[in-house]
Amino acid sequence: MTASPIIAPSILASDFSRLAEEVRAIEGAADWAHVDVMDNHFVPNLTIGLPVVQSLRKATSIPFDVHLMITDPQRWAPAYAEAGAYNVTFHAEACDDPVALAKTLRSAGAKAGLAIDRDTPVEPYLELLPYFDTLLIMTIKAGFGGQAFMPEMLGKVRDVRRRADVNELELRIEVDGGIAADTIEQAAEAGADAFVAGTAVYGAADPAEAIRKLRGLAAARMGLA
Repeated sequence: MTASPIIAPSILASDFSRLAEEVRAIEGAADWAHVDVMDNHFVPNLTIGLPVVQSLRKATSIPFDVHLMITDPQRWAPAYAEAGAYNVTFHAEACDDPVALAKTLRSAGAKAGLAIDRDTPVEPYLELLPYFDTLLIMTIKAGFGGQAFMPEMLGKVRDVRRRADVNELELRIEVDGGIAADTIEQAAEAGADAFVAGTAVYGAADPAEAIRKLRGLAAARMGLA
């Protein structure tokens, strides 16, 4: 049975001066709130960290999909799980033992996700899929919002979808970068079922309606509408 599509608006595209309000604006429409944590080391940008996540967790009931674009995730990731994140995703490029960290995150009460950046081949990680709940494929270069979608990254999505289906894995395949009304169908057709959307949601006059439109487009391409 095909899982229903997940729409995860990225709060990186929201108004940080009204962060709690911006997250509440997507309640009841979005499935997850995608939280981009960047450390100015693994990627050149610097965004929010654990204190903001802890504070924001008190302001909303929406599940947090935390995407750690940081060095040394073994040190920092468990605290996000303990702070109440639903899903904590870290980068394969930043972790020497992804399976061990996935087990730690699950023990701390979160789902475990592995992210693959634009220039990283996915093949070395296909054997690790059973240890994860989410596999995030970057469809841009990690580190900045607002970049254009790269359809050539969808080959990775197809590879992961084939492996997950063959092994009957309960795995969310998430795509992040340039996802909007004109790109989400391509990603869904390739096998993605979780979609991070930033400006496509927070740049819209009605964020909730933008989410519903994206979900409808994805569901139709996944054969669910």
